Amino acid sequence: MGQAYGFFEIPSVTAAVVAVDIMCKTAEVEMVTWEKKLGGRLVTIIIRGDVSAVTQAIETAAANGIKKPVAYVVIPSPHEEVLKLVNNSANRIA
Repeated sequence: MGQAYGFFEIPSVTAAVVAVDIMCKTAEVEMVTWEKKLGGRLVTIIIRGDVSAVTQAIETAAANGIKKPVAYVVIPSPHEEVLKLVNNSANRIA
């Protein structure tokens, strides 16, 4: 299977850090970047890995995090325009 990207939006930076910890401990995924909005009251985490690993990581974080996510999705083999958005976000943080 090809690379998948997981997008996980959650309220608060602390909850986001816990979610990333859960995701990375659950499956072979890596955090690509994150976006903080509203002064950190809303955080979008972006991870990548193979489809099954990303799915497992996202679902486990949604079920076991300290806050419920606002939204989450797994995109298998994302379009190159999606990858441009992700790379632009990651480059702003680096």
